[in-house]
Amino acid sequence: MTPLLEIDILLYPGAQLAAAHGLSDLFSVANRMAAEHPGAALPVLRTRHFGADAAGGISCQLDSHPGATGQPSVAILPPCLGPLPADEALAPFTAWLGQRHAAGATLSSVCAGAYLLARTGLLAGRVLTTHWSLARDLGERFPELTVDADKLVVDDGDIITAGGVMAWTDLGLALVDRLLGPTIAADTARFLVLDLTRHSQQYFRRFTPVLTHGDEAVLKVQRWLQRDARHVSLAAMAAEAGLGERTFLRRFQQATGLRPTEYCQQLRAAKARELLELTNRTVDQIAWDVGYQDPAAFRKVFTRMVGLSPMDYRKRFGPRGAGERSREVADGAALL
Repeated sequence: MTPLLEIDILLYPGAQLAAAHGLSDLFSVANRMAAEHPGAALPVLRTRHFGADAAGGISCQLDSHPGATGQPSVAILPPCLGPLPADEALAPFTAWLGQRHAAGATLSSVCAGAYLLARTGLLAGRVLTTHWSLARDLGERFPELTVDADKLVVDDGDIITAGGVMAWTDLGLALVDRLLGPTIAADTARFLVLDLTRHSQQYFRRFTPVLTHGDEAVLKVQRWLQRDARHVSLAAMAAEAGLGERTFLRRFQQATGLRPTEYCQQLRAAKARELLELTNRTVDQIAWDVGYQDPAAFRKVFTRMVGLSPMDYRKRFGPRGAGERSREVADGAALL
């Protein structure tokens, strides 16, 4: 008899149903790909959806293989696009996750699902990822864990977390790789036209300065830098704040979580991204525009902060050049 590996998807309040059904479809495709290798004796992935029932408990609401028996191998928390409810409303779900983990299942989450996963108390000392915009808040709410929002997927054995809202595809392929092997994962990715090589969400991140810290002197400097962060010194920032340099340095880092030089680099990189996305200026011109006299230094800093070189970033996110559009017109004419 072909063994079944159970993958349970938990539909907690606010869970994105599109992701839950998308994962079910992905695992169904993986089963089809595995069936094309009968000699490999691969297991079948069984997908079940669990949600709250009328009695206040958690029960199965959808089963790809009804009536089958087996032990759960993986439990998945899909992403959530809205705020999670209060802790008491989530208590049955965290208890369910704890039971699944105690039974030997791997727990996994996508995007904001990491909040519910963190509430189980099973992540102390662990590293996980979530959507880049949620990383700071998640780390502050659960200081016992480490958030690495640059990574798209963090596989920590019995805990697997994925970053962005659409990273459920990356999590799904990672689970297929683990449960059915890399060949089936690659076949599944090709069938669904998914990129199996994505590893980072770093280049999707946008710098969002902290402006709610309550330090008026630091906030004054932040607003000043927002207007122009190209050529500023520590002395000039301290003078703008009306503070001594050592006091300003301490208060700025305490308020923003960054040293002033790091903060300015973030602002310059954000402006450079905008210019790479929306203009056809050369990389050297953009380097000068955002305050770097040495374009090579700009390239080095940009690549370290964004995860892509300026040219690679433009290829992925920038405008198509006139030459490319001309080639497309010529190619289209050749087909007529």
